[in-house]
Amino acid sequence: MQNAIINITNLRLRTFIGFNPEEREKKQDVVLNIEIHYPADTECINHDEVDHALNYKTVTKAVIKLVEDGHFLLLEKLVADVLSECHRHHSVTYAKVRVDKPHALRFADSVSLTLDWHK
Repeated sequence: MQNAIINITNLRLRTFIGFNPEEREKKQDVVLNIEIHYPADTECINHDEVDHALNYKTVTKAVIKLVEDGHFLLLEKLVADVLSECHRHHSVTYAKVRVDKPHALRFADSVSLTLDWHK
């Protein structure tokens, strides 16, 4: 059995993130990087069977809805919720999510937080 790894790179979204009054009233940019592992069985690899693959479009749509409809005080909560969405599918064995909050600090490009999960 081979290990398939899906990478979703630099998914740019907007959400309410932060606890300062101006952060609670205006959406901010966030950048997500997601890594999802699952076993790629022979039906998927040798026979091109769609039903045996993890549908990254379905995962991405769910993440977009979660982030864009959400209100988060902490980056930790945002990352944890996205991570939960990523390992919702029964075949996922590992997932890692990094969320960057651009311009969160005056002299930095961004602040980021990463969480991972193992089955």
